[in-house]
Amino acid sequence: MHLERKIGFYEKYVKRLLDIMFALVFMVVFCWLYVLIALLVRVKLGSPVLFCQPRPGIIGESGETLFDMYKFRSMTDERDENGNLLPDEQRLTKIGEVLRSTSLDELPQLFCVLKGTMSLVGPRPQLVRDMLFMTDEQRMRHTARPGITGLAQVRGRNAVTWEEKLEWDLRYIESVSFWNDAKILFETVAVVFRRNGITDGEAATSLNLGTALWKAGKITLTQYYSGLVSSEKLIAEYETEKAQHSRGRKKAAGGCAGECVEE
Repeated sequence: MHLERKIGFYEKYVKRLLDIMFALVFMVVFCWLYVLIALLVRVKLGSPVLFCQPRPGIIGESGETLFDMYKFRSMTDERDENGNLLPDEQRLTKIGEVLRSTSLDELPQLFCVLKGTMSLVGPRPQLVRDMLFMTDEQRMRHTARPGITGLAQVRGRNAVTWEEKLEWDLRYIESVSFWNDAKILFETVAVVFRRNGITDGEAATSLNLGTALWKAGKITLTQYYSGLVSSEKLIAEYETEKAQHSRGRKKAAGGCAGECVEE
């Protein structure tokens, strides 16, 4: 699938520079906050402190690319008698609920901003399986770098429907500008402090797109499971490629070390 859209001067040349500058300043000024949250998570949930998960990134020549998105952990790893993870709402901790409702669990994503896999403002990176249930029009959202916050988040967070959320994302990519990004950032702060868009009992979990479509009768159970299988395959391929790349780097580093010893 090949998707394209016209990208303006700001998005092409300025936005990335501002992302880096803001991320660096924020991380330096609030380094104490990172340490505090990390310690709380370590004490309450143990190790690891960070949660890492593949998410769809900006679209490339062969389709959407995947990248590792980071969050502070908010759930336990509790399992049932069969070894399966318990439902999210049963594993969510009190500290995790606070981190999610205040969006503090998203702070590690500033590292993703520095790496270039995310932006401060853009369509929120959804789950890989969500991507597979989107229409071609909805997947146009992936022509922009995914963001820590976006237009959909200041218009309702998890209180809006999937259709509304994806529509807000499409509206954003139609008019990417400095002023729109600045407005979204300021509105994000207000939304978080007022806890807008968080419904009772849903401060942390919500239906994924496939489940929502199936429950609404818009896809069959066969289509639903097919999407899940396809998403697992994409993730497995990504993890395999990442592991091979990591081994290649270690091998190259080992070779260099050997040459240095000989010299």
